[in-house]
Amino acid sequence: MNRIETSASAMMSQRAREMKAEGVDVIPLSSGQPDFPTPGHIIEAANAAALRGETKYTTISGSVELKDAVIEKFKRENGLDYSRDEIIIGNGSKQVIYNAIVAGTGKGDEVILPAPFYVAYIDMIKFVGGVPVPVACGLDQDFKITPEQLDAAITPRTKWLLLNSPNNPTGVVYEAEELKLIAEVLLRHEHVSVIMDDIYEHITFDGVKFATITNVEPALRDRTVIANGVSKAYAMTGWRVGFGAAPAGMVKQMTKLQSLVTSGASSVGQAAAIAALNGPKNFIRERAKSFEARRDLVVSMINQTTGLSCQVPKGAFYVYPSCANLIGKTTPEGKVIQNDRDFVSYLLETENVATVHGDAYGVSPHFRISYASSTEELLEACTRIQRACAALK
Repeated sequence: MNRIETSASAMMSQRAREMKAEGVDVIPLSSGQPDFPTPGHIIEAANAAALRGETKYTTISGSVELKDAVIEKFKRENGLDYSRDEIIIGNGSKQVIYNAIVAGTGKGDEVILPAPFYVAYIDMIKFVGGVPVPVACGLDQDFKITPEQLDAAITPRTKWLLLNSPNNPTGVVYEAEELKLIAEVLLRHEHVSVIMDDIYEHITFDGVKFATITNVEPALRDRTVIANGVSKAYAMTGWRVGFGAAPAGMVKQMTKLQSLVTSGASSVGQAAAIAALNGPKNFIRERAKSFEARRDLVVSMINQTTGLSCQVPKGAFYVYPSCANLIGKTTPEGKVIQNDRDFVSYLLETENVATVHGDAYGVSPHFRISYASSTEELLEACTRIQRACAALK
């Protein structure tokens, strides 16, 4: 356990909740959670399932009905065909990714992580004795790994490339032509498999179209695990239902692990997920448009803030501003801002705004803002951030 750490975003969100409980006027911009409610038809389906007595264990890898809904989703939305033995249902997409890493990574196996990366990845890899291989992808390359970087990072010990698009924490999206170039590298290295974290699939902006790597290169299908779920698009983070698609042999190993850890996802949660995947979808695009408007607000205000600069992300609900011009500045209390961890602590201590330091995601000096909050909260939070930055000397 000494190899791993608690998620930085979870820790900051917990601190914000504690401050709020103490009566502090804190604005939490640290949590990756939509502020929309779960749609009513989904809640009604869960309630009906519970009343019908569907409260027992399901098959460890998920109910047949939900697997069929997932299969239809992949066919309808992604043009991909899977069978039931290639689908697994987990307690959120995070468990699907964890299952894949634990089931498919041996001691000393290397996992390539384009950085910035989601905070949990690196500790999942360390937990099983794998070797994380972060590849720094800076703002000058739009926070995306290049084919040349990927090729240079691959060694005989490389087991996985773990790719997240749309990305947490940056919001960048790998479009089809970019994935095609990455796929060309992978085709030359047959020992390397791929985990695609597609959980933000339906939250894209500016007309950008989502693609996953097996869309652009079907030859990679037999060495790709796709992790997805209902948390973000359907505002169901607390329901804890994710799903994965992978070769049948990998699903079998992931299911074996799941049998020892959770025995599967909640039966009522699975009923809710069926209603989500099979039900109306018009609200998804409407909510994405709302996130896009909030993105525009936050990016504009951050770029008007002394010492900060922010690119315009194409998906998810995060921005990843640079605070490089504030490193070395001094707070009104006389403390020097030495890194992005100091900066986010300063925002929390002086203006009660909770964000997450960029070092946790592998690229500094940056910080992550989640704009999955109301417009009013975002306006107030950005005003506080502007005031805090202006006070630095």
